[in-house]
Amino acid sequence: MNYRAIAHVFGTLLLVTAAAMLFPAICALFYPSDDDLPALIQAALLTGAAGFPLWYLFRDPGELGTRDAIFIAAFGWIVISAVSALPFVLHGAIPSFTDAFFEMMSGYTTTGATILTDIEAVPHGLLFWRSETHLLGGMGFITLAVLVMPHGMGGVRMFRAESSPGQVITGEKFLPRNRDAMVYLWGIYLALNAVQVVLQCLGGMNLFESLCHAFGTISTSGYSPLGGSIGQYESAYFDWIIIVFMWLGGVTFMLFYALLHGDWRTVLRNTELRWYVGFTLFFCLGVAAALFAAGTYGPLDSLRFASFQVISLLTTTGFSTADYELWSPPAQMLLYAVCFVGACAGSTTSGIKVIHYVILWRFMTAALKKIFFQPLAIISVRVDERPVDNLIVYLAVCYFIVNIVMVLMGGMVMAVSDGMDLTTAMSSVIACLMNIGPGFGDVGPTENFAFISPFGKWFLSWTMLVGRLEMFTALVVFYPSFWRD
Repeated sequence: MNYRAIAHVFGTLLLVTAAAMLFPAICALFYPSDDDLPALIQAALLTGAAGFPLWYLFRDPGELGTRDAIFIAAFGWIVISAVSALPFVLHGAIPSFTDAFFEMMSGYTTTGATILTDIEAVPHGLLFWRSETHLLGGMGFITLAVLVMPHGMGGVRMFRAESSPGQVITGEKFLPRNRDAMVYLWGIYLALNAVQVVLQCLGGMNLFESLCHAFGTISTSGYSPLGGSIGQYESAYFDWIIIVFMWLGGVTFMLFYALLHGDWRTVLRNTELRWYVGFTLFFCLGVAAALFAAGTYGPLDSLRFASFQVISLLTTTGFSTADYELWSPPAQMLLYAVCFVGACAGSTTSGIKVIHYVILWRFMTAALKKIFFQPLAIISVRVDERPVDNLIVYLAVCYFIVNIVMVLMGGMVMAVSDGMDLTTAMSSVIACLMNIGPGFGDVGPTENFAFISPFGKWFLSWTMLVGRLEMFTALVVFYPSFWRD
């Protein structure tokens, strides 16, 4: 492997992290009664001091190979989460490094699972930093570093290794150069955040909370600076604003680029988008009907609360406006099913994407046709009027199987290590592996992950990373052959 190139990239990542810490430091200046400014400044200086020598001493490192990119994607998130935990540890808001690391890994992977029991007691600057990790991780932190690295350093390999937004499962590229694509993606991403902030401020939400909630919405992450999440406002206006932007965060960002250029044909013929709309309508109306039938809410409130919670779980955001564990069994069962259906590939979401279900369905129907009706025919799997390469089909099948196996094995690990009941053990892994955040049982919408043992937190932190990197990049490093030349 090219260790000089790897060191240079890690130095760049650390410098970008140090620079990012300046924004919560500025936020802390507006709240002089808080005492978090020294911790943020110290953490930024320590991170910058660690990154600058690596960046400076290993300049002109040469080209990154595929293994180098995978190594950076797998371990870069770990390093960044570790240094990002420093402000919380230095301040004492989260004195345990294990807990602080869990919180930061949850932030960067856009999981939204938290160990904080009294969120509103944490100083504003640290809360802003906590939410800013969503902003950075939603589009892919490593892609941000690629923007400031020299040309020709294997940015495309890092882009693919991180499974960043804009790269759909078929490998499409909407611009010939990845750096140009990332500039467009980040521009669209930040613009959506800005629009949501304005709309929330118009509804009466203060700027600090508007920024934090926007960071957690477009990135489909779920951190809120309020203990009661979005439900604390008890506002239909805020609910519907966040519903819309959560849903938009689950759309393939390539389609936003097409819309900006007036390419409606690409949008309208996109199979995954049509399925995404179908899943959304099916689950929202199903849960709303279950809530109304049980007399939980009236017709309009049933649609509002159902839509919010369905889209929050569907897009792996994790915000909540109600304790859905108090809802009727049919409503809860539909929500549980939603946890296994993510949004679109190329969005800021995680989990099993809609395109995986599209490919699995097309593969199954093609196989049945060949077996029972047309045994001599060559039937290909097609998406958006184009045949899908067999390798992509096999990867989709493999990805689905690995997710299910990871949930089952992870549930057993958590049950054995922490003595959890079946619901909590399985749900904790689903919530972290799919990067959803809240789950069911003792990790439900009104609970948190603080009670879990240190081993359990490290294990769940790892599952968050596996889910964010979409399995293969995080798992391939366990192959001995990966480390051999």
